[in-house]
Amino acid sequence: MNLHHLLEKRRAAGKPVRAALIGAGKFGSMFLSQVPYTPGIEVAVIVDLDPERARDACRTVGWDADRIAATTFTKDSSAAFAGPIEVIVEATGNPAVGIRHARLAIASGKHIVMVNVEADVLAGPLLAEEARKAGIVYSLAYGDQPALTAEMVDWARATGFKVVAAGKGTKYLPMYHDVTPKDVWSHYGLTADEAQSAGMNPQMFNSFLDGTKSAIEMAAIANATGLDVPSKGLLFPPCGVDDLPHIMRPREQGGVLEKSGIAEVVSSLERDGRPVFRDLRWGVYVVMEAPNDYAADCFRQYGLKTDASGRFAAMYKPYHLIGLELNISVLSAALRGEPTGQPQGFRGDVVAVAKRDLRAGEMLDGEGGYTVWGRVMPAADSLKIGGLPIGLAHGVKLKRDIAHGVAVCWADVEIAAGNDTVAVRRQMEQRFAVPDQASALSA
Repeated sequence: MNLHHLLEKRRAAGKPVRAALIGAGKFGSMFLSQVPYTPGIEVAVIVDLDPERARDACRTVGWDADRIAATTFTKDSSAAFAGPIEVIVEATGNPAVGIRHARLAIASGKHIVMVNVEADVLAGPLLAEEARKAGIVYSLAYGDQPALTAEMVDWARATGFKVVAAGKGTKYLPMYHDVTPKDVWSHYGLTADEAQSAGMNPQMFNSFLDGTKSAIEMAAIANATGLDVPSKGLLFPPCGVDDLPHIMRPREQGGVLEKSGIAEVVSSLERDGRPVFRDLRWGVYVVMEAPNDYAADCFRQYGLKTDASGRFAAMYKPYHLIGLELNISVLSAALRGEPTGQPQGFRGDVVAVAKRDLRAGEMLDGEGGYTVWGRVMPAADSLKIGGLPIGLAHGVKLKRDIAHGVAVCWADVEIAAGNDTVAVRRQMEQRFAVPDQASALSA
């Protein structure tokens, strides 16, 4: 409630909050667009594989020549971890790179804002624990749906309500799980040429469509809030904002959830493709349960959408502005020493699932590709079957055939010896597995 006031004090004292951005893509560019209009924040270093492209991005979002000249543009990420930088913004989207940068930030005493939710789901619980021990803030990125949802869950619990369900909206049909980058644009209403001219990456956009990104985000929410993920994968029930309290409640109360306390995604499309009335495609929600009749009466008196019983009510935010809102995370870390969402345990995982019949010898191409999509699973179930995390399902060769719709396991692929990312992931599995699972993992 007082971030701007705290920032003004820093600005007046001549001690701006200094940040470094790693990855000047869409999310990073949206963040950069707000910097000139937020006195007291400086982005001193921008790291990108193409520094000139990063400069062009700054020009595009409105930076003047003086601000650009005062900023270091480099492809060498070590520049982000040197000097008086307080906060690192990791926005590469590459799980292996994100894990490495998070550990470098912790080692160098810099707070880390992990836009890279792929890295967070692959090893975030371990990274966050390491950061806490070092007195460093490891944070989910405000503006992205996991952090916004975690905030709503925290609000509901802090006001004394039981959280029944929380999550986001998206465009979903069951057939989308098998969509590949070749045919993704038709589902967005674009031609391949239109998408290419706009600089849109088909594999990245396909990860949003095929369900992988939704799975990753729900796992991140579960790990940050202690909610569970559905035992059989996301349901994606069609649901508008008016129906959230009716549909997103346990089955025994007439809803679709297997139990109370679930992270779930609602679809903006009916199963026959018709648009859902008052959909939540761009937003986030929380469904909460009144603890007593008096609170339920207050729900009704103050106009909350409730189920027929009046006991279940929904709050929602219809939009998220991703990088335009990222200042909240940067300032919360630097000025309050607090994350805007952070993994507290390992409750949700995302496992690679075959998009078609796959053959031994084929190379998996990861999130949003031609071979696999990511299905969310309870972490305990993922460890039990030895499921291959979607974040490690890129550039690895299959050792055996995998049928369409079947989860890929560690034993099904060739993993190169000495892979640092694999080592970190295995370390996290050992750290957060229950005792009998830990024994099995070390066997």
